[in-house]
Amino acid sequence: MGLLDRLEVVSRERRLKVARAVLYLAQGTFGECDSEVDVLHWSRYNCFLLYQMGTFSAFLELLHMEIDNSQACSSALRKPAISIADSTELRVLLSVMYLMVENIRLERETDSYGWRTARETFRTELSFSMHNEEPFALLLFSMVTKFCSGLAPHFPIKKVLLLLWKVVMFTLGGFEQLQALKVQKREELGLPPLAEDSIQVVKSMRAASPPSYTLDLGESQLAPPPSKLRGRRGSRRQLLTKQDSLDIYNERDLFKTEEPATEEEEESAGDGERTLDGELDLLEQDPLVPPPPSQAPLSAERVAFPKGLPWTPKVRQKDIEHFLEMSRNKFIGFTLGQDTDTLVGLPRPIHESVKTLKQAFWPKRLRHATCRILVPQPGIEPVPPALGARRLNHWTAREVPPLALWLKHKYISIADVQIKNEEELEKCPMSLGEEVVPETPCEILYQGMLYSLPQYMIALLKILLAAAPTSKAKTDSINILADVLPEEMPITVLQSMKLGIDVNRHKEIIVKSISALLLLLLKHFKLNHIYQFEYVSQHLVFANCIPLILKFFNQNILSYITAKNSISVLDYPCCTIQDLPELTTESLEAGDNNQFCWRNLFSCINLLRLLNKLTKWKHSRTMMLVVFKSAPILKRALKVKQAMLQLYVLKLLKIQTKYLGRQWRKSNMKTMSAIYQKVRHRMNDDWAYGNDIDARPWDFQAEECTLRANIEAFNSRRYDRPQDSEFSPVDNCLQSVLGQRLDLPEDFHYSYELWLEREVFSQPICWEELLQNH
Repeated sequence: MGLLDRLEVVSRERRLKVARAVLYLAQGTFGECDSEVDVLHWSRYNCFLLYQMGTFSAFLELLHMEIDNSQACSSALRKPAISIADSTELRVLLSVMYLMVENIRLERETDSYGWRTARETFRTELSFSMHNEEPFALLLFSMVTKFCSGLAPHFPIKKVLLLLWKVVMFTLGGFEQLQALKVQKREELGLPPLAEDSIQVVKSMRAASPPSYTLDLGESQLAPPPSKLRGRRGSRRQLLTKQDSLDIYNERDLFKTEEPATEEEEESAGDGERTLDGELDLLEQDPLVPPPPSQAPLSAERVAFPKGLPWTPKVRQKDIEHFLEMSRNKFIGFTLGQDTDTLVGLPRPIHESVKTLKQAFWPKRLRHATCRILVPQPGIEPVPPALGARRLNHWTAREVPPLALWLKHKYISIADVQIKNEEELEKCPMSLGEEVVPETPCEILYQGMLYSLPQYMIALLKILLAAAPTSKAKTDSINILADVLPEEMPITVLQSMKLGIDVNRHKEIIVKSISALLLLLLKHFKLNHIYQFEYVSQHLVFANCIPLILKFFNQNILSYITAKNSISVLDYPCCTIQDLPELTTESLEAGDNNQFCWRNLFSCINLLRLLNKLTKWKHSRTMMLVVFKSAPILKRALKVKQAMLQLYVLKLLKIQTKYLGRQWRKSNMKTMSAIYQKVRHRMNDDWAYGNDIDARPWDFQAEECTLRANIEAFNSRRYDRPQDSEFSPVDNCLQSVLGQRLDLPEDFHYSYELWLEREVFSQPICWEELLQNH
């Protein structure tokens, strides 16, 4: 309480000294601790104590003062080079706020009732507008745009982005909460439950061996042209033999391929070749997935699901409509619109095809037989195991009716229901009345971001571009290193190496926070309303997000994921407890003992998921992937043997396979097989053939314009409430209308007679035409 009282003094230096004392408390009072566990324990304890004493509100007021500090902004603008000293106050404030958000956000079973209550109160304070102020996330977004516009170049943008990401994760929920919200929303809309949990399915996957690159046309010139292979009977056999030997070679060592190295790969080859052989075994173990338990023989109480594809196939309503439209045009000669039930006049095989499309594929012997399934034991979280999973601990068997009773038919997404409801509200605004929109944290955030959302997205992508490893230094680009560069530049080799590691780590953290933030926003907005998701997606596409992500992956991704841009002895909290060894150039070159940088792997997966979100079911954006020649870039990313990363790469390759031509498909059969094995099947999708691609009249511009019109109609209907809209009540009483007092201009009475003559008396009125029109 004494520290909080002294935060309100006028002197800037004294306030900074008190803020540093609060930061020391939030960091766990490491000077009085003996182990790292103690530091983390007291850091969490002190953060809850600080929040209960009102520290966050006090620091929020100080943050507002620093943001509005025009003197600091002007002095930073006048400086030729901004250093870490220009953002001292802001960094202390943001560090305290970050530690409080991160410690309070994490839930533990040992938390007391008071802490749980404090967590929910804190979440509510950050989510909703308190005391007529905007939500905290919007304040941080405004800091990002102010930094990118050049008005405040001294802002510590890494700390701002990290805090923004954690605040969004805290207020809206992480990926696990998203899955629970999705299940709850489907239940509220009366939709059948999800067939599987995608996270659990991906966890049970194993990484595939990367495809060979020698025979890829366009990527390598080692293979002879097809014209030279004609007329030689043995050439095809030799080609296949060479392909098999290359596959075996790549199975043994996935890093050494016949692909010509790019400039960036050649630059990093010297440092990476020494360690890649030792890292191969670790990569092949797929370290993100825990090793499976010992395979005990299945008892009679456990059902052995048939080994097969990992995902349940899906069929959209549009797929069934398209199939019936083609069939009716062929056999009857006319269509019935969106009717998917009337099959009169169609042959029997078409009836069977529609029946197959409407229900999920399952072996017939299991579909009609009573069987035993696995259910969790009491006290175990009720998450069903993935199909084909063999880890059956903590599960018991239960007899259920035939599977045909609980097999779900065509997949209806939450977005389909929301789009249909929106169409009905647009058609019948008077009869359906006004929509009741629940005031959820996601809805509050979207309303606050709505009118400045394009600026927010452009600012985030600008910073992402500046932090990408493939970006070249430009004089006109934004300076994202203001809060890492020291006042005095390094003199010795050791200082230069340390600063280089700090700069690279700084960029990696920025990429991580932006990629995770954008993915969280897209997923939450899609769950809240599909047109909110489409609005954000379209502005990301307009800001060139797709080529930016492809540019990010146009590097040696394996080197990026295995980068060692950290100094383990300087990591918190070990650096506060242990005596620091002397740093030498040799220890910095050796790096830490971690074989992989999980931060960079996390960033890559997030960016791939973001690219999938932007391009899914959008033919115009899929063609952008083709135009920007993303196939060789994405295929190089398959060198990383990690199942989740490979899955999203294969998804991106699948949606553009039909546009890449027959020769590409022939040359990449191993990639095609991996797509078939790992990506969900859509029963009516001819992704591997593309027979009628040239004949399909895709009007890409019209597709985006139609989507934009729907988004604008949604935003204006829900968020624009003009007083003079066409649905506002009309006063039909003559006395009240004539009795209204109107404010006329002062000189109106001078021209009143002229106005009557021109606008009233000289205008002929055809009363008969007026009656006919009405």
